[in-house]
Amino acid sequence: MDILFFLPLALIVGFQFLKAREQRRRIYLLGGYLSQYQIEKLMENVTEGYLRALGEENSERREQIWSLLATAETELSSQFQRFAADFSKVWNGQTQVSTLGFAFPYADKILPRQTFDMRHLIAIHAEGIAAAAENRRQLPLRDKAYTMSAELFLMQHSCHWFCRSRAVASARMQARHQTSHAQLIASVSPETREAYRKLTGA
Repeated sequence: MDILFFLPLALIVGFQFLKAREQRRRIYLLGGYLSQYQIEKLMENVTEGYLRALGEENSERREQIWSLLATAETELSSQFQRFAADFSKVWNGQTQVSTLGFAFPYADKILPRQTFDMRHLIAIHAEGIAAAAENRRQLPLRDKAYTMSAELFLMQHSCHWFCRSRAVASARMQARHQTSHAQLIASVSPETREAYRKLTGA
């Protein structure tokens, strides 16, 4: 009876230990590269700036905000491009991400066919952010801001997916930005959306 009671408990504890250890490794890996840049701070400045610009009634002041934002967007894109180039050098055994919807320790090793390479996903995000910053589609400023925000939030979702799981990433996005994963995919540029879906299967 004791064995029947403690065996499932031991399995649960072991599962949680392995999951936590794997997640710590991923957080440390990604965080180590991101810490060399000011991407998170620039993201915050850009997205908050969009809200100020869109809420500003004075046209002259609004134009000033858009002008400042263009500089911040360019710097953000530049830094993310450099981060993507650095992260591309990570050994591929450390960058595989499980497509399972939940966290399962070492799923990328156990089910290698159900994975994608985070290095490739970061490259997709880098291209999407650059295209939005340069406004290659010649969108009105309001639409450009909407697309750039979606590109940035989807990239943030990918980082949480890499470190935790797809389910956790989606829950955090819903809680912080009241936006679903599906809404983010629908809101990025067509080029990002196609490449993202092809790689992740989402």
